[in-house]
Amino acid sequence: MTPTQSLEDVQPDIDITESVESALKEANAAELNVLLESVTISEALRVVLAFTPDERDSLIYLISAELASRLIDEAPLELAGELIERQESEKAAEIFDELDSDVQADVIAELDPNDAEAILASIKPEDAAAVRRLTEYDPDTAGGLMLADAFKFRADQTVGAVLRSLASDDEDLERYNGQHPYIVDEANRPVGVVSLRGLLTAKRSVKLDEIMVAPMTVTANASLTALQDLFNDHDFLGFPVVDGSGELVGVVSRTAVDAAILARAEGENLRMQGIVGDELRTMPLAIRSRRRLAWLSANIVLNIIAASVISAYEETLAAVIAIAVFLPMVSDMSGCSGNQAVGVTMRELSLGLVRPKDAMRVWLKEVSVGVINGIVLGILIGIVCWIWKGNPYLGLVIGLALAVNTVIAVSIGGVVPLLLKGVGQDPAVASGPLLTTITDMAGFFLVLSLATLMMPLLLQ
Repeated sequence: MTPTQSLEDVQPDIDITESVESALKEANAAELNVLLESVTISEALRVVLAFTPDERDSLIYLISAELASRLIDEAPLELAGELIERQESEKAAEIFDELDSDVQADVIAELDPNDAEAILASIKPEDAAAVRRLTEYDPDTAGGLMLADAFKFRADQTVGAVLRSLASDDEDLERYNGQHPYIVDEANRPVGVVSLRGLLTAKRSVKLDEIMVAPMTVTANASLTALQDLFNDHDFLGFPVVDGSGELVGVVSRTAVDAAILARAEGENLRMQGIVGDELRTMPLAIRSRRRLAWLSANIVLNIIAASVISAYEETLAAVIAIAVFLPMVSDMSGCSGNQAVGVTMRELSLGLVRPKDAMRVWLKEVSVGVINGIVLGILIGIVCWIWKGNPYLGLVIGLALAVNTVIAVSIGGVVPLLLKGVGQDPAVASGPLLTTITDMAGFFLVLSLATLMMPLLLQ
């Protein structure tokens, strides 16, 4: 390795887990820092999670607080809280102090109350007060997403004073994440904002009130959807956040809003698959099993209901055994159509484009798609069935059943999430099993009942 080469330059594709394990056994803090700094923070977290909980505790204790804080910032919240909670109080406070205020509030919410208070008592009183204030806001609001640190000045200060402030503390720009300077009055209410470019091009003797412009603010209880709309409409990096009295309490950034939107979408997708909570494979086996079984046990009941429909038509199945080949095709293809409708409705719900009161409008839109797609899919599978089994009436039964069931599936997929939202239930959790069960039952019923009616023709 040459003096100008780093470990990452020489070994970009080599797994460093063994090297980290060796350094950990030797309690070599310097080597651990070098190894984990040589890869991306997400890769470093993957390496850390490869160890047992006790080994992770030792590793976090040995590395620098700054590196540990970056790992914790990268980790899911439940894991982040665990990583801090298992540290000695002095180390935990040191790591906690390195986190941004919005992350601090999220982590504190995951901790045991006694541990949370112990950490808050060890940091500056004004910082602890800011964290406590942040924890009072809903996580998916401007207050829950904002940084409590605001880059603020008074209107009578000069450009030179601001630039000297920046020059005297290089950490300011990093802490404020590139915020524009906000101008506040005596009551800490934002009255103006100055661009960084404006600061650099203005004379140093100019006062801030001469170059500032009126700021756009958001209230602390502004929803994630409202924030998304604001950032879509305005090319800003952040908005100052004010409380009920108009006082500046923080700044919400575009990055924080984008991350929250992504996390919400991922969470909804996991809940639709029956994964409730922030599950990781590093969690205790009993917890992971219990969470999944709660979902799977409920599905047993739903599947029994669907199976009972088949049981009621055993004679038809016995007489025309070919029907059994196409039953799962009808239910699966209808389910796919329904899942498409669920996906569109969930996306529109998350974007605020539809509400429960729009259920009828959504249903009419979905029915029109369902009729077209149902006819096309029904004709296709009917022709396949006719050619395969040599009976046009069997093709008619299967094709007609799929066409009708497709309309049913998209109706359920489009409307049920709205109805669940209207009664206060989580549409991401319940829409999937309801759709699957109803489309299965409807598909089985349609195929078997139509086959029963056309039995003489099917037996020719």
